[in-house]
Amino acid sequence: MLKGKTAVVTGSTSGIGLGIARGLAAQGASVMLNGFGDALEIAQMCDGLARVSGAKAAHHSADMSQPSEAAQLIRDTQAKFGGVDILVNNAGIQHVAPIEEFPAEKWDQILAVNLSSSFHTIRAALTGMKKHGWGRIINVASAHGLVGSVQKAAYVAAKHGLVGLTKVVALETAATPVTCNAVCPGWVLTPLVQKQIDAISAREKIPVSAARHKLLAEKQPSLEFATPEQLGGVVVFLCSEAAAQIRGASISVDGGWTAR
Repeated sequence: MLKGKTAVVTGSTSGIGLGIARGLAAQGASVMLNGFGDALEIAQMCDGLARVSGAKAAHHSADMSQPSEAAQLIRDTQAKFGGVDILVNNAGIQHVAPIEEFPAEKWDQILAVNLSSSFHTIRAALTGMKKHGWGRIINVASAHGLVGSVQKAAYVAAKHGLVGLTKVVALETAATPVTCNAVCPGWVLTPLVQKQIDAISAREKIPVSAARHKLLAEKQPSLEFATPEQLGGVVVFLCSEAAAQIRGASISVDGGWTAR
């Protein structure tokens, strides 16, 4: 379905982003990975994506907390692959603390990565998408883009902002062949979430399996994690012709979290 298209997926060397990159590659898209990690492992990821897609795959080390590097990621992909047709803004970081104890530098960093980087990549990619007559912008927000939770001031603020940015871009592109939507996962078993599970286990002196159940039971009625592969499937759908008139939507993949 996506043969001849090029996708940029930020924060895609592990977890949700890698699942999305694999989903897009499986549909024939060339993929530019972005993120940190071991160089050899990342090279192997690129080789694997290229084999699956029959197209190209590469990696860009842009630090998404830096506006100039976020924009450069788009320009370098355009130069290397001839354009950016699909932009998935997935990069994200987390810090948990009561607001009166929340370090100001952590607030700035989380807003930079989780929100501002998407502005900079969208700004850099949109003109090319319009010129080529097709584009898909998909922002990976969160259930926390729709509801709040304690001790996550910066993350919740950033993800709510990302949902708002999605709506504005969707409205500004409404009469074009470019769409913009958000995907809002609940708990997905990624390294970031595993750290929270481990913290619960250590703090409450309970087995990791019990900590996992406790985390799910608090928010996610299905008592099951969403998977990176499922999120990849949602992103692929949003790139399809069937989704051409889905614009400015926030699609929840959260096991019922926000249905309450």
